[in-house]
Formats: sequence, structure tokens, C-alpha cells
Amino acid sequence: MTVTDRFNASRPVPKPGILDIAPYKPGKAAAEGVINPVKLSANENILGCSEKARTAYAEAAGKLNLYPDGRANLLRDAIAEKYGLEPERLLFGCGSDEIFQLLNQTFLEPGDNMIQGAHGFAAYAIGARACGGEVRYAPETHLRIDIDALLEQVDERTRLIFLANPANPTGTWISAEEIRRLHEALQPSVILVLDGAYAEFQSDPAFDDGLGLARSAHNVVVTRTFSKIHGLAALRVGWAYMPAEMADAVDRIRLPFNISIPAQMAAIAALGDDDFVAQSVALVEQWRPWLTQQISGLGLDVVPSAANFVLVGFPATPGKTAVEAEAFLASKGLLTRGVGNYGLPDHLRITIGLESHNRAVVEGLAEFMAR
Repeated sequence: MTVTDRFNASRPVPKPGILDIAPYKPGKAAAEGVINPVKLSANENILGCSEKARTAYAEAAGKLNLYPDGRANLLRDAIAEKYGLEPERLLFGCGSDEIFQLLNQTFLEPGDNMIQGAHGFAAYAIGARACGGEVRYAPETHLRIDIDALLEQVDERTRLIFLANPANPTGTWISAEEIRRLHEALQPSVILVLDGAYAEFQSDPAFDDGLGLARSAHNVVVTRTFSKIHGLAALRVGWAYMPAEMADAVDRIRLPFNISIPAQMAAIAALGDDDFVAQSVALVEQWRPWLTQQISGLGLDVVPSAANFVLVGFPATPGKTAVEAEAFLASKGLLTRGVGNYGLPDHLRITIGLESHNRAVVEGLAEFMAR
């Protein structure tokens, strides 16, 4: 449609490309005919959140008439101290999703391209397409980021590479050595975004969260979230560490007051509760290998995970498919996540829950496979 056609249209017309974007599809929160199902579809912290964070949130109720600090200075200082970072290099978003969008808005022009893995998080592509950018998907090897495949997609119009480590929805990860190899092969003008939403759940010595690389490089951004390990998904608090000049540029288009006072106060309190974080990690480390072993024993393919979920592959045989398994588990009150929209129609993503939840999932899958 031309500019003239849009002007003479009978109603407002979205700009080209907007209606081609598939809306984000969240994990299911309800099942027909089931009261209070167990939600294992969104990788939320099954332990809830820190009691300290809950108290701080409640105490902030007396300030609901006030605008929040637009710079989130108290939270900024708390994160800087916790991780040994420079405060001026931090940027805050309404969840990591807003930061991804802001990066795309700041650096992508129509005709530029952004690169991600074939099964990368959907929010990266949504933000890029909204800016008129091209999204390029690099093939993955065994559902794992392939550095050489990523680099093959790079050209002079590449502006951003988004890489979650550990990845969502696969749970796979790549080493610090591989991250460095990728970075060293990039032009200085290409931004490498390392999404660390699940970084706290990986303890392998070969893994690195990327903050050290971001400190020394001029084109690396590391993002983190309070939604997963801290259990504050409802409050939408994300942060990023990047070069100061990049933070200054992105901050110019960040909407004011994007993190509420209760959210900032709860995040600060959560950051100081090391015991809750340790409990959350311990639960995942206890039940992730158990779920992997038990589900594999049913003849299903479980992708090795470094996150707080497992990705399970199902046969394409009628009666045994992932779609049918999702519906069957939902009928038992167990909500899981089909990931066909990520190019994985034969897989289900299952959040690691409490002992009773995990045992119920295995029992449900055993019954499903035995039908």
C-alpha cells in the first residue's frame, strides 16, 4: 500500500509489516473443567518469592500516589553493589522484554537485520519486526546455538545478535569460550545481546554470565530479570549492563516511570535475600536430573537443560504427539507449554515444580504413553 493509499484509506492503516507479526503466546494459565491447575507452563518460580520482597511490596502501598524514581536509583545502586558494576552503565526495563524492544528501536532501521537462533525467544523478533528490521534465524545443532551458523548470517546490515544463555525454550547453553569466539568474530558495530534470564540456574565452571565481557567490550549487552530466580514475574523488573554511551542512547527513548515504586522496593529486597535464591537453585538442581531420568525412561527425548525447565520431545505418532500430551496433562490439572510457535511442534516445555508436581507429571506422562 502506497503513502497515498494509506492517506485515502477509510480507516487508520498500520504501517507495513505490523500485521505480519504473530502476537506473543504466553503459557496457559487455565484448563477447561479444572479448578486450580498446577501451572508449569511459564517457567515461574514454583517457590513464589522472597518473604522480604513481599513485605517490601506491601510497605510501598503507602506511596501509590507518587511517581516512581524514573532512574530507579536505589535499585541501580543495589544491583551495582551486588554485582560490582558501574551504576551509569545500567538500564532498567519493564521486564527484559522492554529492554529488547528498546535496543531494537535504538539501533535498527528498516532494511537492517537482527540475528537469533532458530528457536530463540519470540520477543526478540517481535521488537525487530516492529522497527522494520529483518529477522534472520540461524540453524541450531541439537537444539543448541551454533556459533558458525550465526556468523554465516552476518552482513553489513546486521546490527544486533540476540542470544539467550541458557536458552529458552530449549534449556541448552554454550560455554564462555564459545561466547568469546562469537564476539571476536563480530564487527565492532554489531551488538551482541546476552540474555541471562536463566543464568542463575547454571553452575558449570565453563559457563559465564557475560558481565565481564560486557565490561571490557564496546558492543556487548547483558540482560537479567527478577522474574525467574527471584520470583517477581508479576512486577516486571528487568535490567541490562552495557557501555555507558550505549545506555545513554537507549535511555533517551525509554518511557518515564517504567518501573513502579512497589516493584523497585520488592526487587531491592529480593536482591538481598540470598537464602531464597539458594533454595530456588537447590530445588531445580535436585529435581531437574530426576525429571530428566524419569521422563527419558518413558521413551521420550529430554533435552539436557541448564534452566528451571525441561524440554521433552514426543513422537509424531497419532495418539502420542506433543499436542495430545499437553491436552492429556491439562485434563489432569497439569499445565505445560506447547512450543510449536518456536518451530518445535513435537515438544513440550515443562517447568520444574515441587516434588508433588514433578511426580504427578511423570505419572501423567507414563499413563499417557501407556494408553
